[in-house]
Amino acid sequence: MKTNYWLVLGAMLATSAIAQNNTNTLPAIPAPVTSPTAEGVAAPAPAAAPAAAPVKHKKRAAAPAKAAALKEPTAALVPGPAEVTVSNLIVRGQAGLKGEMVAHLFKGDAVTVLSQINLDKHAADEPAQWAKIALPSTVHVWLNGKFIDASSKAVSAKKLNLRAGPGENYSVVGLLEKGAPVSEIETKGDWIKIEAPTNAYAFVAAMYLKQEAAAPVEAKTAPPAEIAPAPTPMPVPEAQPIVTEPAPAPAPAAQLPAPEPTVVDTNVPPPPPRVVSHEGVVRHVGSLITPTEYELYDPTTDKNVDFLYTTTTNLVLSRYVGMRIIVTGEEGLAARWTDIPVLTIQRILVIETNALPHHIYQSPRQSQRH
Repeated sequence: MKTNYWLVLGAMLATSAIAQNNTNTLPAIPAPVTSPTAEGVAAPAPAAAPAAAPVKHKKRAAAPAKAAALKEPTAALVPGPAEVTVSNLIVRGQAGLKGEMVAHLFKGDAVTVLSQINLDKHAADEPAQWAKIALPSTVHVWLNGKFIDASSKAVSAKKLNLRAGPGENYSVVGLLEKGAPVSEIETKGDWIKIEAPTNAYAFVAAMYLKQEAAAPVEAKTAPPAEIAPAPTPMPVPEAQPIVTEPAPAPAPAAQLPAPEPTVVDTNVPPPPPRVVSHEGVVRHVGSLITPTEYELYDPTTDKNVDFLYTTTTNLVLSRYVGMRIIVTGEEGLAARWTDIPVLTIQRILVIETNALPHHIYQSPRQSQRH
């Protein structure tokens, strides 16, 4: 019994000693933190900042290019014959690009110049010099049938304007006097198409015409006159002095009032763009260098009327190929071809859905896609 007691007591003392050894051992105390200026101790280096992400700069949209100024040579046309120098020259109802297209002339065609017109105000890409020419005999004009006598087929009004199309929104290209006979070709509502009279006119850019230089007229020299022999001198009596009275001083001229200065208003706004309507058949363009892929042409002459252009994606021009339509829009010139008309479409009226029963022309552009 005593032996067990001492064994238990010894075990308890040993456990107490081990516990004291463990609790008396303390961890190492870290060195005190000092300021960077104390005792020459260097301050810890700051942590490196993370690298900034590269900033992506958005590219600025390029400013739209300004229309290049038209290099127009000086023209000096006189009334008389002239010749077209370009492959396709547009004949317009007015001087300037606001005039609607009336017809086309081709290189080598002869025209008669009536006068030259120089525009004071025009766009940078618009010709300033225009030639007023006699309307070609192949071009037809329109007049209001309300002023034509039904029985005599003659003009009943005092003067009747001739227009480039069937409506008062077309340009005036001449006039007929009362009693002038007319030969009807076609009728649209109140308007009648007739052959152009000799006094009808239109306009083209003057720089695309040339005239033959007039041959200089040789001056005729008169034959030398015969020199008559000098007459025998006669004795001259001595002249007597002549007494003259002084002439009265002229009356002062009446002072005329100075003319009043002419005031020119320079704030007049330019005329609005002219909207025109043309009739024809739609087909694919047969050339890869034309401004648009579709054109409006006259099936009777197979000549171009206008190239068709649209700014909306909802209008699919391929659906109108082979159809006869009346298209309305703003007509202008192509940027690269200053003599090719382009019509920006605003409205289309289908007249005939199958104007080309034999074949439909496919342009080289479409054939390359397949």
